[in-house]
Amino acid sequence: MTVISGAHELLDTEVYVDLRDLLGTPLYLKCEGFNFAGSVKMRPAVWMVAAAQRDGVLHAGSTLIESSSGNLGVALAVVAAAKGLRFVCVTDPKCNPSTARLIRALGAEVITVDEPDAEGSYLAARKEYVRRKCAEDPSYVWLNQYENPANWISHYENTAAHIAKRFPALDTLFIGTGTGGTLMGCARYFREHRPAVRIIGVDTEGSVNFSGTPGPRHIPGLGASTLMPLIDEALLDEVVRVPETEAVGMCRRLASKGLLFGGSTGTVVSAAARWLGGRGLGPSHIAVAIAPDLGERYIDSIYHDAWVAEHYGRAPLELLEQL
Repeated sequence: MTVISGAHELLDTEVYVDLRDLLGTPLYLKCEGFNFAGSVKMRPAVWMVAAAQRDGVLHAGSTLIESSSGNLGVALAVVAAAKGLRFVCVTDPKCNPSTARLIRALGAEVITVDEPDAEGSYLAARKEYVRRKCAEDPSYVWLNQYENPANWISHYENTAAHIAKRFPALDTLFIGTGTGGTLMGCARYFREHRPAVRIIGVDTEGSVNFSGTPGPRHIPGLGASTLMPLIDEALLDEVVRVPETEAVGMCRRLASKGLLFGGSTGTVVSAAARWLGGRGLGPSHIAVAIAPDLGERYIDSIYHDAWVAEHYGRAPLELLEQL
């Protein structure tokens, strides 16, 4: 029995879904949404706040401020509420409205940066807003998830270690790429402890996490419009890029079996299904994919036909009808 005294203490529920029957290929999905933040971002939120407090950077009277497309904002709002801290989340119009409402419900403030920078990047504009606020008021503390080593360390010490213990014969691990925290923490752990495990980074088309030209993206979570400093591609065996339409289709396919996951999870599972299906691997092959989020926050987007048609046209819906 798990007993906690604070919402930020629930980090891992050890839930895996066997997707073999659904996908026709061996894949275990590690579900990271069964905590009070509803996503994998709870771990880095807890680790970064703890590190800032330990280092004396964050103290009573400080105001946390962070740039987030959604999930880390919710996680930091949970941690801040549990610890009695003030938190300001800086996001942009791509953030799901339900996510912004959830952050506010947890007592945090939400600032929406409505205009991208000169290069068209909302992320760069969000970070510039945070820098400006910190320069204006020294009580503001920016954890900076994009460069903070506690981001990846949280997954090195926790996420990766849990997977390694549960699957001692693991062959392949699929990990989505946003800031690179989950990916780098897991990649470093397995390179040091189990170097034979294949590490597959998953990104969304239009992202520049692994070079390339930025393109339009409508689903928050994975991907980035600027290079992420934490990412070291040399630690990976391969990168798989997934178009958002495929992610939507996979989310709908999972939901048809009662598994309501978010856009990041749909992207990772789609990549894993494509990679595994194209190699004719036998049933003895053990593969795990990390599911970063659940699907409730995507009811008005990925699971809404009008939203899908507006952003991708009718073709994806016609394909979905054939599922």
